[in-house]
Amino acid sequence: MIISIHKGLTLERWCKFSLNEQLANVGCDVSRAIKGRIEGDLEYSRQSFLRALELLSLTILDPKHKGRGSLKELLRVREALIDYFMFDNDYKTDDIFWDNYFLNFNYMYAIEKGR
Repeated sequence: MIISIHKGLTLERWCKFSLNEQLANVGCDVSRAIKGRIEGDLEYSRQSFLRALELLSLTILDPKHKGRGSLKELLRVREALIDYFMFDNDYKTDDIFWDNYFLNFNYMYAIEKGR
């Protein structure tokens, strides 16, 4: 599922990013979706969620994740995110879970960059 919300972002360019950088970027949009929902701005939340899904879909399509455990986790993350934001939350996640999940990738990316 590629939505083309991020104009100018190609799969080729996205694939140059590490998994940590990719998921840190996904997490930024997930955080915005959570914030929008908390503040009652459902359109902002929806748009942020769609941006997160687009980036996550690009991450799933990245060939470097094929045949690795990370691909299976990425597919589960997408399923659980869609369940959380659009369906009945069968996985029983919450805002704190998602913030913490993606915060780990921000932290790992900062370490990669020597920050």
